Amino acid sequence: MVAAGLPHIKHQPAESQPCFATMDIDIDTPSSSPRGRPSSCAGIDLRCLLSVVFGGIFTVFLLGASQAALPSASLFLQRYSAATQRPSPPRFAYLVSGSKGDAARLRRCLLALYHPRNRYILHLDAEAPNSDRAELAAFVAAHPVLAAAGNVRVVEKANLVTYRGITMVTTTLHAAAAFLHGPGAAGWDWFINLSASDYPLVTQDDLMDVFSRLPRDLNFIEHTSDMGWKAHARAKPLVVDPGLYLKTKRDLMWMNTETQKRELPTAFTLFTGSAWTVLSRPFVEYVISGWDNLPRTLLLYYGNFVSSPEGYFQTVACNANEFRNTTVNHDMHYISWGEPLGQHPELINATHWGRMLGSDAPFARKFGRDANDVVLARIDEELLARQPDMLIPGGWCMGNVGAGSGDDHCSAVGDATLLHPGLGAARLQRLVESLLSEDNFRPKQCKIVEHNN
Repeated sequence: MVAAGLPHIKHQPAESQPCFATMDIDIDTPSSSPRGRPSSCAGIDLRCLLSVVFGGIFTVFLLGASQAALPSASLFLQRYSAATQRPSPPRFAYLVSGSKGDAARLRRCLLALYHPRNRYILHLDAEAPNSDRAELAAFVAAHPVLAAAGNVRVVEKANLVTYRGITMVTTTLHAAAAFLHGPGAAGWDWFINLSASDYPLVTQDDLMDVFSRLPRDLNFIEHTSDMGWKAHARAKPLVVDPGLYLKTKRDLMWMNTETQKRELPTAFTLFTGSAWTVLSRPFVEYVISGWDNLPRTLLLYYGNFVSSPEGYFQTVACNANEFRNTTVNHDMHYISWGEPLGQHPELINATHWGRMLGSDAPFARKFGRDANDVVLARIDEELLARQPDMLIPGGWCMGNVGAGSGDDHCSAVGDATLLHPGLGAARLQRLVESLLSEDNFRPKQCKIVEHNN
């Protein structure tokens, strides 16, 4: 007996059913209705219908899952611009590296980068005398704010670092591991590597304000798979970094470049870019732990690579399924390479000011060793509001407020979560919105360019 109101379905034998079988559906409607006459419609076999329905549901599920795994740039921008409640400020873990003669520059850079929520490691390589490290450590220990916060470490057992060698990468990994397992290991979100030649163009309040509204798995890594001349000049030659086994600094040791060249890899795709990065904590944990062995494999490969710091993190991120979709193709630096483009950046001088500010980048390089550099002095005064030999001010400052201009307004720590972002935050926000736009984010993310071996 067929229940009233339900259509009567006539089935064909299963072996003779086409995918779209005929189905007679009789619906009784009142004669007064304009549609009140019997009708016969072409139908669908029930099993085919159910297959289509469940297939559609499964497809929608897959699409939803893929969207969750690969969020669009517009989603990032929506999170960024439409946040109604400010999340807690992020914490940054800074490695600031230098060599012989850089102790004063590291000290100045630290004061310009400082915030009590952050973590800092200062590394003067083994070429610098022990007296420089001792002097730097004494400065940190004697400073009332730095000593009280306990968030600055000076590396005592320094690494020997070779320019363009793998020891630049291993020193960065050394600091990253220390941040993950040392004091304050649980309290940071992004790892930033800088050198004594770098300097900030925004305050830490500016940086925290902008990054507080970003997904904390983003990795700012300038990268491209278009190796160009680097494929033959850097990837194929075999070099050895003497910093791995000698106590004195030497240049890279080149093998016989005529007879001992290697092919480009086929097990992974090479990427190259800037040595300066802003790496998320999840990515740093992956690189240090290497649970699928890719980071260790690539570390061995890049051990004989020319300028390995410009390729290691790029190649790891873009060959790892978990992280290739988290890359933002920018190194967050203003760097001038000159005209025509050179292999080494220009020293920044007063003529770069407009372009440097117009880049909206939070950091700039390369600055020289002149303690009286007029550009650094102008950055301190106009962009950072930092007085000579004093910490950069921020919402956390509580001490000597309202005192004379010669007094330190940040001699004590108040509420470290209180931010006072300024014009630097507006500039950085403009850069981030551009980087995460539909035109720049996905289209410039780990794209593979074919090249001849």
